[in-house]
Amino acid sequence: MTASHQASRRQARAGLFFTLPFMVVFTVMLLIPLIYAAYVSLYQSTLVGGVHFSGLANYVQAFTDPLFLSGLARMALFLVIQVPIMLGLALFIALALDSGRVKGAKAVRLLTFMPYAVPGVVATLMWGYLYGDDFGPIAQVTRAIGLGSPHLLSNGNMLGSIMNVVTWEFVGYNMVIMYAALRAIPTELYEAAAIDGAGAIRTALSIKVPNIRSAIMLTVIFSIIGTFQLFNEPSLMRNLNPTAIDNAYTPNFYAYNLAFVNQDVNYAAAIAFALGLFIAIISYIVQLSTSRRGATR
Repeated sequence: MTASHQASRRQARAGLFFTLPFMVVFTVMLLIPLIYAAYVSLYQSTLVGGVHFSGLANYVQAFTDPLFLSGLARMALFLVIQVPIMLGLALFIALALDSGRVKGAKAVRLLTFMPYAVPGVVATLMWGYLYGDDFGPIAQVTRAIGLGSPHLLSNGNMLGSIMNVVTWEFVGYNMVIMYAALRAIPTELYEAAAIDGAGAIRTALSIKVPNIRSAIMLTVIFSIIGTFQLFNEPSLMRNLNPTAIDNAYTPNFYAYNLAFVNQDVNYAAAIAFALGLFIAIISYIVQLSTSRRGATR
């Protein structure tokens, strides 16, 4: 055995040694629970007969369940409205910071990112206080100037209020991803654009945005996943107006209530896997359509 071969084997053992803790945690905390959840989803619990194997019956029920489908439709509406606004704001701020024309850029970057550092539960409770009809400062100000109470937690406004909370939380996170990608663009491209007489707007549209398309796609995929996994905001906002948010307001909230309120863990596991499949399909479609659009240009 040559010395180089022995060195490569030592390197392989060292790599295995350092990755082993992660693999153990990954297997115990994620892989085994997923396998068990998949196993549980194939069974049903009935009053007569107890728990019995049902195959894909839970999945068939899930994709015909009006509560599950209404939650998916609500989150699809959330995705179509909230995500473009959030990512548009993040891109605008990232481009403004990268331009070097923003005074106090470091402070702006920190202030924009700071809401992401606030835990989601704390952020939701804070905005719930701001939204309150009786005690919230927003309602107090609007009544003081004669506009009346805006009823931000009403049945018709609840989804928009949750959109605002999520946007406030994650604009900074997406901005950092885009800003980091902008800083990695070679300066030679900017020099060539300046020679061609391109202004700041033309440079942003023709050089900056196309070169960070992969980063933008990453934020889109993360946003899709986060949208359909929405849980903290509706579960906490429900305490302020229970009639506006039911047990199936979002698919994730529906799965939680099935498992821990209705004690139907089998169907809840099927709902969770069905939701994961739906997220994967939507993410793939978005990524594929974007790749084709980029290839045709």
